[in-house]
Amino acid sequence: MADNDLYASAGVDTKAGDLAVELMKRSIKATHGPEVLGGVGGFAGLFDASRLVGMRRPLLATSTDGVGTKVAIAQAIDKHDTIGQDLVGMVVDDIIVVGAEPLFMTDYIACGKLVPERIAAIVDGIARACAATGTALTGGETAEHPGLLGVDDYDVAGAAVGVVEADRILGAERVQDGDVVLAIAASGLHSNGYSLVRRILADRSIAFTDDLPEFGGNVGEALLEPTRLYTGPLVQILADAELDGAIHALSHVTGGGIAANLARVLPQGSWSEIDRSTWSPLPVFRVLADLAGAELESTEGTWNLGIGMFAVVDAARADAVAARLEALGLPAWRAGVVSTSSRGEAGLAGFEQGAKGVDGGAVRLVGSYAA
Repeated sequence: MADNDLYASAGVDTKAGDLAVELMKRSIKATHGPEVLGGVGGFAGLFDASRLVGMRRPLLATSTDGVGTKVAIAQAIDKHDTIGQDLVGMVVDDIIVVGAEPLFMTDYIACGKLVPERIAAIVDGIARACAATGTALTGGETAEHPGLLGVDDYDVAGAAVGVVEADRILGAERVQDGDVVLAIAASGLHSNGYSLVRRILADRSIAFTDDLPEFGGNVGEALLEPTRLYTGPLVQILADAELDGAIHALSHVTGGGIAANLARVLPQGSWSEIDRSTWSPLPVFRVLADLAGAELESTEGTWNLGIGMFAVVDAARADAVAARLEALGLPAWRAGVVSTSSRGEAGLAGFEQGAKGVDGGAVRLVGSYAA
């Protein structure tokens, strides 16, 4: 028996892996500019970093993440062309938070059985999102794990690197008293809180393959709405001379919910109240909350409820930044103000203070959601 045949008898098909690479080559190459060397299939991706030589003090930014249990929905309805965008959004939109421009990304896909067309669909989604965010997809890995994962199971992860001038880093150090907090709209659930989603549907015997009017059709397809990508437009705004220095901090609203993620990028001693009446949560959140018999307010620490990113901006240019975001396809609105004044006896009861090991500012949501 040939070595490959012996390996195939153990459940690993190297020929399928080779076919998957051939199917994804075109989409990967579409993300490559002249900075990418060596093409597809090498042991390591090569990226020409000579552009950094002209920078005063270039700092590399890196991020890694996955998509979480959202992949279970893609597997349930056999739709795999949007999960890649979710992955890029989770990784690259963390890099822009510090003001860094993404340079390149790599991905990793583990599966129970390597189906070339399925893997190619996932990578095609990654490549399209990389192209949209100006990120080169320089490499990746696909691994078969028979016996560890089911034949239709897979998981995805990725990592990216970006660069920012040291004196252009965004964050709490730039935030000032009176800064305006702009909320930037989400496209849906993005890639967080799906374990709760799955539990809610399972408790009500609702399958991802079901068609329900509340979801506007197929449940799974509604829940697979891809993560909105913020990096491309934000890179443009940060490079806009007319808005130079207007954005002081950004916060990517992912795991941990609304208040906690904003608190991470505010300075210690500052606080902000986010006014719920400034937006109406997307229908998918209302439907899920109703199914759970829960108030929307109880999900604020799990779901984004329609806010995918916050921008903390100079008050005098807040409207200009919001208008530019809108022009670039990112609806934005004033949701709050940052204050460093004392709250007296009221203190910070009910506020979220920092998160994920960051001792930042304090944030709470107030009021009632718009209808």
